[in-house]
Amino acid sequence: MSPRRPDADVPPGLMLVDKPGGMTSHDVVARARRALSVRKVGHAGTLDPMATGLLILGVGAATRLLGYVGGSGKTYEATVRLGQATVTDDREGDVVTTTSTAGLDDAAVRAAFAAQTGPLQQVPSAVSAVKVDGRRSYDRVRAGEAVELAARSVTVHRLEVRRIDRPSPDLVDVDVTVECTAGTYIRAIARDAGAALGVGGHLTALRRTTSGSFTVAEAGTVEESAAALVAGGGPGFLPLTDAARLLFPERSLTAEEARALGYGQRIPATGAAGTHAAVDPDGRLVALIEDAGRATRVAVGFPPG
Repeated sequence: MSPRRPDADVPPGLMLVDKPGGMTSHDVVARARRALSVRKVGHAGTLDPMATGLLILGVGAATRLLGYVGGSGKTYEATVRLGQATVTDDREGDVVTTTSTAGLDDAAVRAAFAAQTGPLQQVPSAVSAVKVDGRRSYDRVRAGEAVELAARSVTVHRLEVRRIDRPSPDLVDVDVTVECTAGTYIRAIARDAGAALGVGGHLTALRRTTSGSFTVAEAGTVEESAAALVAGGGPGFLPLTDAARLLFPERSLTAEEARALGYGQRIPATGAAGTHAAVDPDGRLVALIEDAGRATRVAVGFPPG
């Protein structure tokens, strides 16, 4: 194993990883830590082990951006199997009911998925990472507890049925593309569409293709993205300032303004709403800033080094 290097020796930024199936998001973080020989790595927007696709990692000071990345809208490609319900609402759980889909026509299937668009009150799967009194719901379920989670507000902006297939007379597989807000469970869409049709449903494949402004086309393996980070740029890695510019409008600072923010002082407001990436004349991200009356305050600082 290579010796662990100080985190300060690694350029801060976002790693865009195309997560393979069978790994948890934490597994991906652990692999990145090993590849970079650093500790300060985190992820935004958990993906289930079954799922593949875009997972965004923050390295060094860029971990402070992850809360903003994780809250962005997502796009998924998924396959739903109608005719079977599982305990986990996906293929990794035991089948609990089987109901023939022989009487379902394509129009009914499309209508059921169309009903899963717009603002929804969605109940997450009991086998999920939602916390109940400080413990993950899936841990409580595995301990034998009965868990009922409260519905939460989500929005499905677009749900396109791309293909309807019938692998057997009693099953229907539906390929869909879903654009949604953060916190939407695609497993719950599969479950609820199946329940509405009276046959049950579960997720058999899931791939995240976008998260906010980032796409899986830009991503690489952990090792490829780590190599790009060490090189200071390349496919699969976005330096800190470039990442902030994608997430927020930029405010260019004078040297005096950058120095003032570095000392914790406020600078004059511009009247622009929302959070901005404050960048100094050398192109370094100084802070994320917000107007507060006539002055601008630092929401998140990024000291030199």
